[in-house]
Amino acid sequence: MIGMLSGRVESVEADTALIDVGGVGYEVRMSSTDLGRLHAGQETRVYTYMNISQDAVTLHGFLDRDAKKTFLQLIKVSGIGPKVAQSLLSTLTPIQLAHAIADNDATALAKAPGLGKKGAQKIILELKGSIDLSQIEGASAASRSEAKPLVDTGMEQVIEGLISLGWRQQDAQQAVTEAINDNDITTPLAADDVPRVLRFALALMDRGR
Repeated sequence: MIGMLSGRVESVEADTALIDVGGVGYEVRMSSTDLGRLHAGQETRVYTYMNISQDAVTLHGFLDRDAKKTFLQLIKVSGIGPKVAQSLLSTLTPIQLAHAIADNDATALAKAPGLGKKGAQKIILELKGSIDLSQIEGASAASRSEAKPLVDTGMEQVIEGLISLGWRQQDAQQAVTEAINDNDITTPLAADDVPRVLRFALALMDRGR
């Protein structure tokens, strides 16, 4: 099993990243939250989970250990597969997800595409009491501290702009990633590229309405 990759980001797509490890490209499915933190040419470390099914072998990736741990807990719930678990992590952070489970907040969980209210209630029923909130919060704080030295790609400015206009964070992150890739814009974004990417992302999101 492949548990971790360390290499260079070759490209970032809508739901996957291509990681070059010693000349071998690994296609890794990731949440929109994590994909928004990556850009082509960046050196990165991705914690992975390999899912083997009758139809395909899929590699799921996470930039933080706590996200991978949460993912592994989610797929243990009956009826919750890797695709839905990844969707949840694109909608809620591990901390938000843990609090939603602890607070019996099925509505918050059900916002994840592909889940629904019954699936959300099943997750709460099977995982409540098994997630250590203090441990997740401590791990996330450590991850944020480690992440501070990373170069600001400028993508965050565009994403925050879209959120201020009323778009969901998940949709904003996906649109910004697509806008950059579709228009061959390099990252980190130059100051004059920020408004360009914002316009391209808005056009993509308007077409998707």
